[in-house]
Amino acid sequence: MVKDAQTLQVTLLVTSDIHGHVLPIRYVDNESVDTGLIKLATIMKQIRSEREHVLLIDNGDLLQGTPFAYYHACLDQTTAHPIVNLMNRLQLDAFIPGNHEFNYGLDFVKRAREQSEYPWLSANVLNMQTGEPLFGCPYRIFTFPGGVKIGLLGLTTQYIPNWEQPSHIDGLSFESAVKAAKRWVPYLKEQEGVHALIVSYHGGLERNAETGEEVEEETGENEGWRLCQEIEGIDVLLTGHQHQRIGGVYVNNTLVVQPGYQGSCLAEVEFSLRRNGDTSWSVEARQSRLREAGGMAVDPALVELLQAGEENTQRWLDQPLCKVQGEMQITDHSGARMNEHPLVELVNKIQMEVTGTDISNTALFDNDAPGFGPLVSMREVTANYPYPNTLKVLRLSGEDIREALEWTARYFAPYDGLRIEVDPSYLYPKPQHYNYDMWEGIEYTINVSRPLGSRIEGLSCKGRPLDPSGEYKVVMNHYRASGGGNYRMFRNKQVIREVTVEMTELIAEYLMKQGNIVAAKNDNWSVIHE
Repeated sequence: MVKDAQTLQVTLLVTSDIHGHVLPIRYVDNESVDTGLIKLATIMKQIRSEREHVLLIDNGDLLQGTPFAYYHACLDQTTAHPIVNLMNRLQLDAFIPGNHEFNYGLDFVKRAREQSEYPWLSANVLNMQTGEPLFGCPYRIFTFPGGVKIGLLGLTTQYIPNWEQPSHIDGLSFESAVKAAKRWVPYLKEQEGVHALIVSYHGGLERNAETGEEVEEETGENEGWRLCQEIEGIDVLLTGHQHQRIGGVYVNNTLVVQPGYQGSCLAEVEFSLRRNGDTSWSVEARQSRLREAGGMAVDPALVELLQAGEENTQRWLDQPLCKVQGEMQITDHSGARMNEHPLVELVNKIQMEVTGTDISNTALFDNDAPGFGPLVSMREVTANYPYPNTLKVLRLSGEDIREALEWTARYFAPYDGLRIEVDPSYLYPKPQHYNYDMWEGIEYTINVSRPLGSRIEGLSCKGRPLDPSGEYKVVMNHYRASGGGNYRMFRNKQVIREVTVEMTELIAEYLMKQGNIVAAKNDNWSVIHE
């Protein structure tokens, strides 16, 4: 609102990393949850009714992450995407694409963008041929009473080529967010004459915002700290990707926020600007907080908007696939990562059968994976395998395999003599259980009492020690094959075969073909201590 002719207040509402969680439902069992985008929409509506000048921004990773999102990205391409429709209804002012927007390829990106009634902004996702931003102008300027101009610049993590299928980003290049911002921030300040500048970055902080200490290896995946330290003139930095809840912290006079994930909360930022002369304005104050989705009602009109798409998704999820003999449910996720679980063996077995290889690795991606009950449907498949991964077979040396196992063994903290624990670096700033691999086709033991880099014992293949210089064909998901999770030993290795059908489909096809499966494991690996 305008307090008087000399001051102006603007409210900024920010979502990030919704990951398809629009309805307050948990798809594994259809139980209600107290999160979701339409719960946040109730807060948005309330704030808009109270304040005159409100901007709504989504900071990326919106269109992937739930069966609802998957169904409408891959299986129903004839109708408008319901999540895009919802954002249109909410009058989103700008969208910054995240890394997961590219999971379904450029045709999907093009289709979703064309359906959007809001601009997609990213200054560092570039057309490789022209060197220009892929989505056109990477910023938007909002003009308010008194001639106040607030600029919004979009940026995306540059690390996408380290995770994504090359065919999904063909013809694109990804520039450092810092490098792009150093070019565009002065332009917005000097050429466009903005009085306040917001940078919305689908990326996070590589250092602790309060102490400046490193919280992760500085690979370029997250550059938020550098953006604040190296670039003057950013009033607010909106971050994401790391799934953190940052209600507001200052880094070198830049206010940094991050609104969690899966529609758990909304960032609310208040700008107060003061007139300095006839046309000059400056930021007088900034404050922010997180608004919780919990306890909020939902708008029936928004539920109705999503209803048809939700019903189609539910019908797809309820398709029966096979029966299970024995116990394949997961009740102890930590235990399933220290001693082989039948579900893990099954996924590796499917990967090996599909590709005709003898060695495989996979992960138990999160602590929500339920395993399989007596009757398996698509619902259980998507709950246990939530990512749209495909498969690649790499030609690796025995030394590559050992190096990969030593890297995965870092998942466990140094043994304290009491209990085996997950290393904090795999839990903060966000859980990375998906970067702990479990292998099939080889035998090994992880001894957490040993120093990092020498934890793998008894490494063999078919009963014989693994030959360091020998060649082996290994199947894994495309994220890992590209070196995702900092598995650098896999980067630029020869790809012998690629299966472009997504794993959820491969698993479903295998289960339907079998009709009945038996829960089994061969205990070819384990985690121990001395």
